Amino acid sequence: MSYERPAVVDGALRLHFNENTAGCSASTIEAIRAFDREAAACYPDYERVTARTAQWLGVEADRVQLTNGLDEGLLTAALWTLHGPAIDSTGAAMRSEIVIVEPAFEVYAACAEAVGARIVRVAPSEDLQFSLDRTLAAITPATRLVYLTDPNNPTGLGLPAGAAEAIAARAPQALVLVDEAYANFSGRTLVGPRLERQPNLVVGRTFAKAHGLAGLRVGALVAHADTIAALRRLMLPFSVNACAIAALEAALEDRAYLDWYVAQSVESRTLVYNFCRRHDLPFWPSEANFVLFRAGADAGVLVDAAARRGVLLRNESHAPGCAGCVRMTAGVVEHTKTALTVLEDALASRAH
Repeated sequence: MSYERPAVVDGALRLHFNENTAGCSASTIEAIRAFDREAAACYPDYERVTARTAQWLGVEADRVQLTNGLDEGLLTAALWTLHGPAIDSTGAAMRSEIVIVEPAFEVYAACAEAVGARIVRVAPSEDLQFSLDRTLAAITPATRLVYLTDPNNPTGLGLPAGAAEAIAARAPQALVLVDEAYANFSGRTLVGPRLERQPNLVVGRTFAKAHGLAGLRVGALVAHADTIAALRRLMLPFSVNACAIAALEAALEDRAYLDWYVAQSVESRTLVYNFCRRHDLPFWPSEANFVLFRAGADAGVLVDAAARRGVLLRNESHAPGCAGCVRMTAGVVEHTKTALTVLEDALASRAH
């Protein structure tokens, strides 16, 4: 499958990509503006920014690998499955399997298909809660990679405590990659001593969401030093550009901006919950900067109506278990209020 990019409309309020619609911090844009001709002409040096990122994450520098967006990290983990294929009891090589727990970020399947792996999908429960039992049951000797997300996209639900470690223990021959793209909002991370105890655990982070660097494409993989070394060998040497590095260094220094945006997201989520309650729209309490709610059979009509009014939302009806669901970014409070006013009008129009 190929990743389907949502449509973009000039001038519309983009609440369908989970972006920071306030943009990056002022200090970050200043760092980008200070980027000069000489810096653009030189290959980037990653040593200083890697050390600063590691410090920010609370680990040693050899535990961190910067990536061109977290997507590059997801693909690199998939490429790892091609090295040292799984072997069955007769000594024959088996086709590598990649486990995806649904509903899931579509890029996981795109990465699995890119390397020719067999995709093993764990079907969602009716309430979309993560099922450890079903995930463990999906693991076989051919499993080489398990993609997990904490909190999940598109539901916003958190991964149960201990689940990633249990899966890593069940599949020592595989990597277990925990995508923590929204960890700044959940306040929870696996980064720490657990990565030392279980070298097949890998955490993926991005600076696209809370820090507002989506357009610059910079993320990171965090794992045991030996695991990072193995993954680094599969990557091109200069995949993160120098402008992104300058922006990242500035963004990591601006904790006040990060805290402000996270607080905006928390307030916005509450506004969306209250809206859903008023209109009897089932929703999932989110630990991310978005909310998933069920609009029913007219979800597509509602999303289209909002788009005509200048607000872009994400119709998630295609995702397993998410029929009739809409995902809405919950970031800047002003934007959330604008979107909810538009939704109010759209719902009223639908009622008539």
